[in-house]
Amino acid sequence: MDHTRTPGVEDSLLEVIARRLPDLRKSDRRVADTILAAPEAALAMTLGTLARAAGVSEPTVIRFSAAVGCDGFRDLRIKLARSLAFARTTSHAAIDPADDLADIIGKVFDFNLANLTWTRANLDPAAVAAAVAALAAAPRIAFFGMGASGIVALDAAQKFPLFGVPCTAQTDGHQMLMAAAMLAPGDAAVGISNTGQTAEVVRAMRIARARGAATIAITGGHGPILDHATVAIRAETVENTNIFTPTVSRLSAMIVIDILSTAVSLSRSPAEQERLVGMKRLLSAVRSGEDEAPEDLPGARPGDPAP
Repeated sequence: MDHTRTPGVEDSLLEVIARRLPDLRKSDRRVADTILAAPEAALAMTLGTLARAAGVSEPTVIRFSAAVGCDGFRDLRIKLARSLAFARTTSHAAIDPADDLADIIGKVFDFNLANLTWTRANLDPAAVAAAVAALAAAPRIAFFGMGASGIVALDAAQKFPLFGVPCTAQTDGHQMLMAAAMLAPGDAAVGISNTGQTAEVVRAMRIARARGAATIAITGGHGPILDHATVAIRAETVENTNIFTPTVSRLSAMIVIDILSTAVSLSRSPAEQERLVGMKRLLSAVRSGEDEAPEDLPGARPGDPAP
């Protein structure tokens, strides 16, 4: 399977330049080196000054802009500004031992909000749509995850009313193996692993796919989980510090689960959506200490026993 990024998904320009550096022409590489060495200074340069700083011609800078996916020099500057703005946000969010509580609160919020913005910019709508279609057609869904990803799997399973079919969540390697082996063609398995390398989740996805189930990977990496996924959703996170990584990867994956469950719910028939509304109304009544007769619920039949 091709583990490259999906075309059309926006990336940080500085990352794009660094990744494409080995494949650039020698003159284009001079422009890349100039920008990477001092991106703040490069942002303030005109076409002419950047060309002179890199020791190349102005047409070379324009050609370089196209080589890194920009529509001309102006677009290059816009994307460079976005990349730098994001870099400033995440770097300023680094926790320092001297920080007081107010600093910590602000930095944790700033980092997580910046991370979710990053995840959103890199999320592929086509992959999400394919996952929604597979989940909406599945008679049952199994979620697999360990550690922080296991928390996401458990959160996903408790949303089963939105998915409209029985959902399970497995966070133990042996339980994953057994659950995956019991899946049938048409079922769906969702493997969650930020690195894409969690051995137990990868094995469960391999077994599920062999059983004919649709396999959906939610990952921030390019690991082997993608080899066994019929649909791959990249929930990329900012690789800034190990202190934040488990938290930001979990939040990003949970947002993806919320998107999937909501979209699947909206794809259901009007009658199913009406039952869901009734369930939520009953839940609200129970929480407030009230009691609501089943006959008052959409889809209920007269004479149904009280829950």
